[in-house]
Amino acid sequence: MAPSTYYDAKSRGPSARAQRDAELGPALVALWEDNYRVYGARKLWKTARRNGHDVGRDQVGRLMRAAGICGARRGKRVKTTKPDASAARHPDLVKRKFTATAPNQLWVTDLTFVPTWAGVAYACFIVDAYSRMIVGWRVAGHMRTSMVLDALEMARWSRGNLLAGLRCHSDAGSQFTSIRYGERLAEIGAVPSIGSIGGLWFPRNRGGFPMPLPAWSWIP
Repeated sequence: MAPSTYYDAKSRGPSARAQRDAELGPALVALWEDNYRVYGARKLWKTARRNGHDVGRDQVGRLMRAAGICGARRGKRVKTTKPDASAARHPDLVKRKFTATAPNQLWVTDLTFVPTWAGVAYACFIVDAYSRMIVGWRVAGHMRTSMVLDALEMARWSRGNLLAGLRCHSDAGSQFTSIRYGERLAEIGAVPSIGSIGGLWFPRNRGGFPMPLPAWSWIP
């Protein structure tokens, strides 16, 4: 390199690109912070355009990498229904007819999960098909049979210790095919009913549309 080239590069001021990056970088970080730090390059680029910044998508991606920020990534899918192939399955006594003419004729139960900042919380709840009321629920950091039994104990406490003729319907998850689950139902005179794997739906709502298990509405 010629000495003149070296001294020219050393004394040269910031380029137009560097000046533009110095202006846009903090603005993009501020927009990213305002949107709960979840926006990736595409959404942040569109947000910057809406806020009057003339910037390209690739430029936004480059400035995000330079600032050390990135969008939120979807976590791996949580599977709540894990069947036990070796366990005997109770018969389906409901046949997808989720109707009842009186309370405590048909209960429907299932597991779901709620993503939280501390991790995944698993929930089991039991709904009376007649009133669509949640009669028992339990939240835990695991999906073991004990959480299902705790939800059943709450339902038992609120509805009575002897409920002859009650059917408790669930999917074919291993928690509902366990011996302890069947024994706990037998203690109150109820019989288990098991449908397909992961195919459980709650009774229809007042408008006649299928009503799936709510993931948030039951939380106290």
